[in-house]
Amino acid sequence: MVTTEDRPVSPWNIANVVTVARIFLVPVFAVFVVLSGLEHSGWRMAACALFVFISATDFVDGWLARSRGLVTDFGKLADPIADKVLIGTSLVLLSYYDALPWWVTVVILVRELGITALRVAVLRRTVIAADRGGKLKTVLQITAVAWYLWPWPSPLDAVGPWLMGAALVLTVVTGMDYLWKAFKSKKSEPNRTR
Repeated sequence: MVTTEDRPVSPWNIANVVTVARIFLVPVFAVFVVLSGLEHSGWRMAACALFVFISATDFVDGWLARSRGLVTDFGKLADPIADKVLIGTSLVLLSYYDALPWWVTVVILVRELGITALRVAVLRRTVIAADRGGKLKTVLQITAVAWYLWPWPSPLDAVGPWLMGAALVLTVVTGMDYLWKAFKSKKSEPNRTR
């Protein structure tokens, strides 16, 4: 007899809907940043508030998925992608308006896009979900970006580069960790196919 617990979880659930909604809110956030030009305080505050709201939904969809038993492979893959779309958009805009060096944006984006491609490549074998290091990296990136967006007076505005520096280091370190996990997954593949 098939019980409710035995049935596969549909990817069309409330947790994944929240994840997809996060992605669709990113263009609105981008418009707010463009309208601010990173000079107009009101639009900067609006952009920062929307950025924090979108970021906070990351915790909401994760909580919904775990508490209601709605964890799916789609969610494990889409959730980090939603983070990357938001962070990537914000970093490019910060660099475009000369608030952040382009090399920082490039290093972070190469890592994020590379790991996303890696996750897709190994999806048939395994799903590499975000671990604690990856989640801490995301929190640091969010905090740093939010700090850059908010119109802080001097000397508080100087905190942003320190936060971004810490986020950059953790981004690179966790990227290496994901590469190692993928390597171990590939190495153990023949044992699991017996």
